[in-house]
Amino acid sequence: MTGTAASTFSTRDGLATLSHDAVRLRDELDAVFVAWAVAHGAECALYPPLHRVDDLANYDYLVNFPHLASAAAGLRVGPAGAAVPIVQRDGDGPVIAPEHLDPASYLLPSAACYGVYLSMRGTELDQSRRVTTIAQCFRREAGYQELQRLYGFCMREIVLVGTEAAAKEHLAVFKDIVRGGARRLGLELTTQVATDPFFDPNGSRARSQRLFPVKEEFVTPDGLAIASLNYHRNFFGERSSITVAGRDAHTSCVAFGVERWLHALAVRFGGDLRAARVAVRELSPAPPR
Repeated sequence: MTGTAASTFSTRDGLATLSHDAVRLRDELDAVFVAWAVAHGAECALYPPLHRVDDLANYDYLVNFPHLASAAAGLRVGPAGAAVPIVQRDGDGPVIAPEHLDPASYLLPSAACYGVYLSMRGTELDQSRRVTTIAQCFRREAGYQELQRLYGFCMREIVLVGTEAAAKEHLAVFKDIVRGGARRLGLELTTQVATDPFFDPNGSRARSQRLFPVKEEFVTPDGLAIASLNYHRNFFGERSSITVAGRDAHTSCVAFGVERWLHALAVRFGGDLRAARVAVRELSPAPPR
């Protein structure tokens, strides 16, 4: 990446700081994602920045993704005026020792879509619904690399909750839209089938994956997945008691890693984020199919 792009962001320990040009490109890019969603009937929504441990446990989050999880805990405050001690630990730097933390009741989300399913718990839908949301997400990783792999990052998702046919159609529609938008931006993306640990590899859901991919990723030539198509079957509908036409709802979502798109565009435009912003601004919403 050239100096022009590098001067607009910095990262430390998987956390990014974006400066003026990067923020403006991020805003233009997200506006395109929202326009695509709204053009196809999606409602815009924002959800709480934390999720209860028991809510995510209901989705097997602590079984499938414990290595990614970060918990939010309050501090055990001593007498008035007493500071909570900070200790030095090898490899971790200064930390607050566990004995000074309350039990954690909340987790930081690793994906934006959980709020959609939690908000619809116990809902009987008369038709399929699309929702788009954005969230600051967190994933603990073995290592971090500039904007390509971050501990904290923004994820925009476009989620479909409804019938099996609608959930599959949702992915087909947005697969074409993402491909078309990337082509207009000059981004060379390939689609690759990935795995989804929500499903027991020995179970019926996993066996049916042979008939329809559970997860596909849009990958740049340097191997970076910047967006994904995810089909959850009736997993979240069943766990959240969401029904449509009397049956457990199926769900699917299109997810965009915003900072990863910034990286891909910086590479594509040789670090000139202003030129990238002009190109992004020229993208128009795809017409409903």
